[in-house]
Amino acid sequence: MKADIHPDYREVVFHDVTSDFKFLTRSTMAGGTKDTVKWEDGNEYPLVKIEISSASHPFYTGKHKIVDTSGRIDKFQRRYAR
Repeated sequence: MKADIHPDYREVVFHDVTSDFKFLTRSTMAGGTKDTVKWEDGNEYPLVKIEISSASHPFYTGKHKIVDTSGRIDKFQRRYAR
C-alpha cells in the first residue's frame, strides 16, 4: 500500500439540526469543518452538521415529514407544469 494517501480517520460528532440529535462516531469527514463541540466525556471533537439522520428520517421515526431545503419540489413543479 502507498503511504500517506489515506484520509485521517478520527472521532467526530454529527449534529442533526432538524431534531437536535448528536452522536459521536468515527469518520474521515472532519477535515472540512472548523466547528468543534465539547462532548459528554469532556473532550472536544470536530462537529459536522447534517439535515437528516435516524432521529429525523421518516423511515426510522414513522412520521411523514417533508424536508425541502432548496426548493426542489417547487422547481420540479414549475418546470413540468402543463
